[in-house]
Amino acid sequence: MKKLRLVCWSFLLLSLTACVAPQSIVTQPTSARAQPSVLTGNNNGAIFQAATAKMLFEEPVARRIGDILVVTIEENLTAVNKANSSTNRDGGLTLSGSADIPYMPAALGKLFNATADISTNNKFAGKGETNSTNTFKGSIAVTVIDVFANGNLSIGGEKQVVVNGYNNVLRFTGVVNPNDIKAGNTISSTRVADARIEQVGQGAISDANTMGWMQRFFLSVWPF
Repeated sequence: MKKLRLVCWSFLLLSLTACVAPQSIVTQPTSARAQPSVLTGNNNGAIFQAATAKMLFEEPVARRIGDILVVTIEENLTAVNKANSSTNRDGGLTLSGSADIPYMPAALGKLFNATADISTNNKFAGKGETNSTNTFKGSIAVTVIDVFANGNLSIGGEKQVVVNGYNNVLRFTGVVNPNDIKAGNTISSTRVADARIEQVGQGAISDANTMGWMQRFFLSVWPF
């Protein structure tokens, strides 16, 4: 009875472990609301107000919390690693001897008149090669989350597309320099610092490409 209870608890713990979703690499917020404008006590009645003014000849790009910025994802990473090694070692040994002693037994005579020739050869050759290529193209509209003291902008955004029950989620966070924002209020992902890009899917296709929890359990504990 105790063994059966132990097995039931083990399967229950494994089931709960299997239900835990993979940890996301995006830890920063992906949305922020614009802060209310600070109203100054002095109002001179003029049209220009420093707190809410927008320059007529200034490019309308994201500069404040809550502003929207378009990020063009242009990630193309390639890594190649090669290694070759070889060793060769040869050795040889020749031993000969003769003896003629009267009244020596025949067995001992063969021993003293024996000749030995020993040779060894040890070779090793190893070769390894790793190629990795990652290409990610697309675009996503993000929101300015925070403005740092030096003027840099912390951005974050999330896009969800659901087609026939399959949910495709794209998340993006990072830090940008306002001077790198191009005309049209866009910036390349290659100019974003601390960029974290995550694309996950939820649905039948994702389930089909995921290893079952029982397989993951035996893969982690099986020593061979």
